[in-house]
Amino acid sequence: MSNPTLTMRLKLYDFIWVADDKKLYAIYHLLENDKEEAKEWWKDKLFTGDLDKRYNAMGNGRDKGVTPEEMKTTISKLRKKKYG
Repeated sequence: MSNPTLTMRLKLYDFIWVADDKKLYAIYHLLENDKEEAKEWWKDKLFTGDLDKRYNAMGNGRDKGVTPEEMKTTISKLRKKKYG
């Protein structure tokens, strides 16, 4: 699975997990200030276009997707690999 967005999310999660208080504070306030825009995700043509593309790929069988259990297992394996 080579999804750039998923890769970014995992890297951000890892970064936040080990970040010091100063960095966490800065990240939190950056995202908190951006919260209003996040509430109107349906107006973001790039984001909704990506959702539509993924939905259609799953609907016509090009992408089988993953179950929540498969995702939890994958994340658990990645965490064990990275953190022991």
